[in-house]
Amino acid sequence: MPATGRHIVTDIYGPLQLRDLKAFRDPRPGLWHSDRKAFGRSKSSRVLGMTELGMTEPADVHATRAAYDTVAADYAELLRDELASKPFDRAMLDTFAELVEAAGGGAVADVGCGPGRITAHLQSLGLAAFGVDLSPEMVAVARRDHPGLQFTEGSMEALDLADGALGGIVAWYSIIHTPPARLPGVFAQFHRTLGDGGLLLLAFQAGDEPRHLDFAYGHEIDLDAYRLPPERIAELLRQAGLVVEAQLVREPDDRYEKTPQAFLLARKPTRV
Repeated sequence: MPATGRHIVTDIYGPLQLRDLKAFRDPRPGLWHSDRKAFGRSKSSRVLGMTELGMTEPADVHATRAAYDTVAADYAELLRDELASKPFDRAMLDTFAELVEAAGGGAVADVGCGPGRITAHLQSLGLAAFGVDLSPEMVAVARRDHPGLQFTEGSMEALDLADGALGGIVAWYSIIHTPPARLPGVFAQFHRTLGDGGLLLLAFQAGDEPRHLDFAYGHEIDLDAYRLPPERIAELLRQAGLVVEAQLVREPDDRYEKTPQAFLLARKPTRV
């Protein structure tokens, strides 16, 4: 069943849980904590994978994975060229890339990468980008569509990356399925894995209310999403030790968006 405009939900990536590091081998030492074998791909083994990492998976994480596994192929096709009509979005990504390079470069994680379209765009801007996503189906689509890039399954709430390993992080509509009460923990992970002077770019729908999605991208799903107030997210970033350098809130486009779209650019301070 093809998706129609009234059922589109733009950029609803989900929180992640890292289990498959086998696909990513960065030659730079110290990027990953360890080199684990991939966990099993069945629904039950995916849940057990969280326990193997010493975590109990919240129900919302399981629901998010299931939803994105369901919509992965249609999501990728529908949003393949989405950036072409979004000049403000591209401008934020361009600025992010320029600042990362000016700060010395380094690996850039697209956290909640979905089918890899933002990862590929970051790579086209000259960044050493790789993608991480909760959904194994999304990761499979990303690997299919962008075979020259690296993608792995993983969690923004428990990034298995070495402290200070990254020159940048992009979370492009990927914090919106994490309950707001858990966002401080997410931002603490971002702060931990960014190197001194590293950049963070967030994108999300602006607002202050939860939504429940039961149909998107031509499929029935069961998924919660949160519109977030930019000023509150900026304050949470500051509390996590990040310095907010720029904010943009643009009006919704004339296609699928219903609310203003927010973009926050922050930096991890350099220690003196």
